[in-house]
Amino acid sequence: MARDTTDNTPLETREQLVRALSDGCKPKEDWRIGTEHEKFGFYKSDYSPVPYEGERGIKALLEGMQAKIGWEPIVDAGNIIGLVSPDGMGAISLEPGGQFELSGAPVKNVHETCRESNRHLTQLREVADPMGMGFLGLGGSPKWTFEETPQMPKSRYDIMRAYMPKVGTQGLDMMHRTSCIQVNLDFSSEDEMRVKMQVSTKLQAAASALFANSPFTNGKPNGLLSWRSDIWRDTDNQRAGLHAFMLEDSFGFEKYVDWALSCPMYFIMRDGVYQDCTHITFQQFLDGALDGEPANEGDWTNHLGTLFPDVRLKKFLEMRLADGGPWRRICALPAFWVGLLYDEGALSDAKALADELSYEDVVAMRDAVPSQGLKAPAGKRTVLELSRDVLATARKGLAARAELNDIGVDESHFLAPLEEVVALGETQAERLLKQFNSNWDGDINHIFEEYSY
Repeated sequence: MARDTTDNTPLETREQLVRALSDGCKPKEDWRIGTEHEKFGFYKSDYSPVPYEGERGIKALLEGMQAKIGWEPIVDAGNIIGLVSPDGMGAISLEPGGQFELSGAPVKNVHETCRESNRHLTQLREVADPMGMGFLGLGGSPKWTFEETPQMPKSRYDIMRAYMPKVGTQGLDMMHRTSCIQVNLDFSSEDEMRVKMQVSTKLQAAASALFANSPFTNGKPNGLLSWRSDIWRDTDNQRAGLHAFMLEDSFGFEKYVDWALSCPMYFIMRDGVYQDCTHITFQQFLDGALDGEPANEGDWTNHLGTLFPDVRLKKFLEMRLADGGPWRRICALPAFWVGLLYDEGALSDAKALADELSYEDVVAMRDAVPSQGLKAPAGKRTVLELSRDVLATARKGLAARAELNDIGVDESHFLAPLEEVVALGETQAERLLKQFNSNWDGDINHIFEEYSY
């Protein structure tokens, strides 16, 4: 989750709300790629989760990372809860259950994203290894019960913990026991934003299948391939999930603003203190529901960051439905979406594929993917068949971009892990289940030994 911001500029006009989105429009030469990835920390000695406090806890890890890379601490109620680059080129933050997240810098190509994530994981190992910690890339916590999972001392999370059980059945698991890979991408105009939003919204479930990697809960198979994708089906459905209006021809910045105004808030920040606002919508806040407390632009920015549609709109678009995974998949996710959305020809082809799917098709696909993966229906065919065409389109887009590394190789090779999934017709989750039932002999601890970074 993004770091909360402070901007005391008063909110006086509707245009300010729209501008918080439309100001993201930028020429193609200024488009960037921002990749985020989360991972579960554990102790190598007994595969238990890492708490916040203690000589070998998350707090000590953050302090060690601060000393190593020189980033500035993010402090909440006296607790260090993250780090931020002094030049705005990235941040480290904590998810509610201690998931350790890198929010990467905006970079020009996937080669740079891969170098960045590799550098981060190397630095993290150098600090964590002497503390006996390892890190695991999965979509869902494979072993620890909710009660065993630590809770990070971040004020906004206390508000969310109290609120989530009121609006869904799986919100607390979403917060504490899932991890993802996410990529943030740009647009040049409202019309282009609409196309990219609608193409990526319709194809998110295919991405969920390709990245499915959360088949275990509490140390056993959970009957799903992507537990994380299933969790998002009932977390907080007013602010999360699939929304039909985003697929309409009239969709644009103002329609998104109208929806955001109608959603309940989580909080406002005043003098560094979080105030619970879950009882009102942002529109009610503007109308004076907090005893006349005036709204400011920081409140609106933070509110936009607490909405959870399958594709989130800020000054950029956030692709949100991929399970966490091994290092190669941290690079594969941005390659997948950059290939589809950053080349004009590929975007046109991707739109044609997305146009084959009705809203009802997307709902059915989204509902089936957590359990069926590549075998789920995708309109008149399967997700596997759709994914084959989508990946070919992404490869075409990356080749057309012709962003070469030092030895003259373009970005398309980063799609290899996903092309392997399609070639075999088997998700990473299905491979894990085979191992669990064969050479692991039902012992989930092997996943920490074989799949940690």
